[in-house]
Amino acid sequence: MNTTKGGYRVGKVRKIEATKPVVTAQKKLRVAAYCRVSTDHSDQLESLETQKAHYDSWIRLHTDWEFAGLYYDTGITGTKAEIREGLQNLLTACRMGKIDHILVKSISRFSRNTTDCLTIVRELQNLGVTIYFEKENVNTGEMEGELILAILSSMAEDESASISMNEKWSIQRRMAAGKYKMPYVPYGYQRDKNGDMVIEPNEAEVVRYIFKMLLDGQGTDAIAASLESQHIPTRKGGKWSGSTVRDMIMNEKYVGDAIFQKTYTDDVFHRHSNHGEVKTYLITDHHEPIISRDLFERANALIRQRGKEKGIQKESVKCQNRYAFSGKIICGICGGKLIRRIHSSEIAWACKTHITNIDRCSAKYVRDDVLKAAFVTMLNKLIFSRKMLLKPLYDTLRKDSTDESVQRMQELQKLLETNSERKHTLRQLRAQEIIDNVMYNQELNLLKKAAEEYRNELAVLSCYTSAEAHEITELEKLLKFTETTPILEEFKEELFTAFVDHIIVYGRESIEFKLKCGLTLREVI
Repeated sequence: MNTTKGGYRVGKVRKIEATKPVVTAQKKLRVAAYCRVSTDHSDQLESLETQKAHYDSWIRLHTDWEFAGLYYDTGITGTKAEIREGLQNLLTACRMGKIDHILVKSISRFSRNTTDCLTIVRELQNLGVTIYFEKENVNTGEMEGELILAILSSMAEDESASISMNEKWSIQRRMAAGKYKMPYVPYGYQRDKNGDMVIEPNEAEVVRYIFKMLLDGQGTDAIAASLESQHIPTRKGGKWSGSTVRDMIMNEKYVGDAIFQKTYTDDVFHRHSNHGEVKTYLITDHHEPIISRDLFERANALIRQRGKEKGIQKESVKCQNRYAFSGKIICGICGGKLIRRIHSSEIAWACKTHITNIDRCSAKYVRDDVLKAAFVTMLNKLIFSRKMLLKPLYDTLRKDSTDESVQRMQELQKLLETNSERKHTLRQLRAQEIIDNVMYNQELNLLKKAAEEYRNELAVLSCYTSAEAHEITELEKLLKFTETTPILEEFKEELFTAFVDHIIVYGRESIEFKLKCGLTLREVI
C-alpha cells in the first residue's frame, strides 16, 4: 500500500540484509635465505651466524611470508657454484617447487662468477623463483633486474679476480724467495712447531722400503700389495695402490727439493696441471732428504724404462686423468679398470687384470676410436628420441620426487621449528621465574633430545632424496642439451665428461654407458 509523506508518494520499503564479503586465504610467499663465508676461520663463522640470525628474524617478521629454510656454505670459494653444497641444496629445493623467493646479502656472496650467477638466476626465473640481493637492492623479479645483475655480477667477478691476482702475486714472491710453505707435507714428513718440514721416522722407513723394493725388481702394484699385507696405514687411512707408490717414487721432495706451482688456476678459476703454462720454482735442499739423489735417480730411470716397454707416453707415467676415458672404463668380465695402451700404433684400452695375469681375465683390448664412435651413436639416439624417452622420464621423476620421504622431511623441518620456539618460550618462562631450574632443565633436555632425533632422521632421509634430486638435475641437463643440439658428427670430450659416469665393456661385442642421470644404455660395437 502506498502512502504520501510531505507531498511525496512513498513506495513499499524492503529491507536488504548486509552480506559479509568472502575472504579468501592468501597463499603465503615461501621465502628462504642463502648465506656464505669463504673461509672457516672463527671470525668468519661468527659472521655466518649473524647472517643466519638476521634472515631468520627478517623472514619471520613478515606475516605474509612462510619460512622456507636457511641454506649456507662455509670455507668454500664463491667462484664455483657446483662445489657449494648449501647452494646446490637450495637450487634442488627450488626445482622441487618448495621456494618462491630467496634473500641474499650481496651478489658476491651468491656467486663471483658471472656465468654461473646469470645461469642460476635465469633457471630460477623460469621456475618462478625470484632473488633479492640486500646490499645492491636488486630484485630479479623486476624487468630490469637481469641487466643490473649482469653489471654488478661482472663487478663482483672483477673484484674476485683482483683479490685472486694479489694472492697469487704474494705466493709467487714467497716461492721465488724460497719462503713459501706448502699447504700440506707428503707422506714421510711432518711439521715442527715453526711450521717447517721435518722427517717423520716411522713413515720415512716406509718410503725407504718402497724405493728399495722397486730397485730390487718389484713393480709398483706388487709393492702396494706388500704394504697392504703388512697392514701399513696410509696417511689418510685408505688403501695402497700402484699409482700411489709411483707418485711417491717420482716426488722430488724425498731428496730434499721442492717444486712449487705444479698446478695453476686459470682465469675462470679451473685448476690444471702445469706443463709450462706458468712459471715453476725449484728450491734445492729445501728440507732434510729421506732418499739419496743417486737412489732417487735410479728409481725414476727404472720407472721411465718400464713405461717405454709398456708403450706409455712420458707425460702419462703418473697416470693422471688426462683423457676423457681415464679411470672411467670398467671390465664387464672381471670388474677391473681399463688403462690406456698403444697397440700397433693405435690407441686402445686394455683390462689391467688381463695385462697382469691373463688367466684371471680373458678380456681383449678395445680401440679408442670404437669407444668414441659408440658414445656419439648413443648420444645421437638420445637427441632423436628425447620426446619419447627423456621427457617422460624427467616428468615422472619430478612427479615422484614428492613422495613420502620428501613429505616426512617437510614435517621434520616444521617439528624442528616448533621445537626451537618451545625452547625460546621455556627460556622466557625461566627468566620471568615462572618455573624453577629443575623444571627448566628437565623440559630443556627433553626438547634437545627430540631435536636430535628429528635431525638424525632428517639426515638419513636427505641421503636418499639428495641422490634422487641429483639424478633429476642431471637428467634435466641432458634433456636441455638434446633439445638444443643437432645430431653430432664427432666425439667431444666435454660432452662425455658432462653426461657419463662410467663405461662397462663386455669384450668386443657391446658396451654399457652408465649416465650420471641414472640411465644405463647399451651399444653394440
